[in-house]
Amino acid sequence: MTTHFAARPDQGMVRVTGTDATTFLQSIVSQDLDPIVDGGGARSLLLTPQGKLIADFRALRVDGEWWLDCEPGYGSVLAEQLGRFRIRVDVDIEDRSTRWGILEVRGREAGARVAALAGIDIPEAVHAHLAWGHEPSQGMRVVRAAWPGVAGADVLGPLDALGDVRDGLLRAGVEPFAPGAHEAARIEAGVPRLGADVDERTIPQEAFLERDAVSFTKGCFLGQELVCRIDTRGHVNKLLRGLRVDGDVVPPVGAVVVVEGSDRGVVTSAAALPDEHRAVALAMVRREVEPPTEVSLRWADGEVPARLQALPGT
Repeated sequence: MTTHFAARPDQGMVRVTGTDATTFLQSIVSQDLDPIVDGGGARSLLLTPQGKLIADFRALRVDGEWWLDCEPGYGSVLAEQLGRFRIRVDVDIEDRSTRWGILEVRGREAGARVAALAGIDIPEAVHAHLAWGHEPSQGMRVVRAAWPGVAGADVLGPLDALGDVRDGLLRAGVEPFAPGAHEAARIEAGVPRLGADVDERTIPQEAFLERDAVSFTKGCFLGQELVCRIDTRGHVNKLLRGLRVDGDVVPPVGAVVVVEGSDRGVVTSAAALPDEHRAVALAMVRREVEPPTEVSLRWADGEVPARLQALPGT
């Protein structure tokens, strides 16, 4: 994949500080934060007591603070829900979503291009991060990021500072994704988006979120009972799957996945792959439909054949 970048000025960004910040989050979120040192990070979830998804986020430890970034529109949700549990603890929760953003750089040379621009060496571990430059500028962080099969690096920081980074990437020959291409790459990599592919009805195992966002050994957290019970003794009834659609038709969100004449799922995201005459999609599908298998996608005024596939890495 050729290296491109996407600016996301509306990324959800929450900063959690205070002497009790780590113990506070550790008792609530699904990931084990205790082993994470400054410069490290992990993916985590905030769940309801019933084990349903509130927020899917990345947690970065920065000089004793926690920086949490999530999908656009969910920073305020994450900050508000965390605030409900802030009782008699030294913790401050700041929603930075309107002032901070992120540049996502994806492709084979993403890490090298960002590192050269920042003048630093980015650690190889996913979620590892450093301050931008040898003389840190406006609190920006460079984070080693990746999608399944796609290398990447992210730059987090204040919006005005990110504008300078964007200009630097352009001068270095890194172009922005063409319209729709970033979304197509995300879908092809099987990365679910909060508010589209997963929502407040989702159990983590339905979208394979437990693979890297849940610790089954850390002890108690919100929603632990259901998530751990499914892991040890049960299963979910639907799973997030990928779809390949040959041709120039992009199925709409909400299209029904039909198998042998029966409705078995629904399309949650879809996009055309640039210059390839095919589309990719994600869908929540009944677990008994095993990939790979041929299906039909049907909507009010259309229908196309498609191939159901497992998500990369599952």
